[in-house]
Amino acid sequence: MREINKIIIHCSATKPSQDIGAFQIDEWHKKLGWSGIGYHFVIRRSGEVEKGRDIAVIGAHCRGQNKNSVGICLVGGTAENGKSQNNFTPAQFQSLRELAAELKRQYPNASVHGHSEFARKDCPCFNVREFFADWA
Repeated sequence: MREINKIIIHCSATKPSQDIGAFQIDEWHKKLGWSGIGYHFVIRRSGEVEKGRDIAVIGAHCRGQNKNSVGICLVGGTAENGKSQNNFTPAQFQSLRELAAELKRQYPNASVHGHSEFARKDCPCFNVREFFADWA
């Protein structure tokens, strides 16, 4: 098994009206010429957690950070007008907390980050450090 030292949170940059999941993201990534979905987990608007890329396989979600990280993608992050927006549902945030807690149990030395910490992007459209501030 590979060493995991980061959990990186992303958004799909989709509108609230787009209820997509891992299957659709897999198709999009394949159209880009990738082998498949780059994220390890996708959290749908309902809060349902779907598996993406096998966790044992290096992700394709954050340039320079993939080798030792797990990628979680929240569906949403773009307003209907196309601008970045924190429009995630309470169910998504609850599932994110639960999934991240489980990953921290499996990989206790892993730190949690937003994609924007490693790239000039708004992704995931909320402050991940503040969201997980109570984890100290």
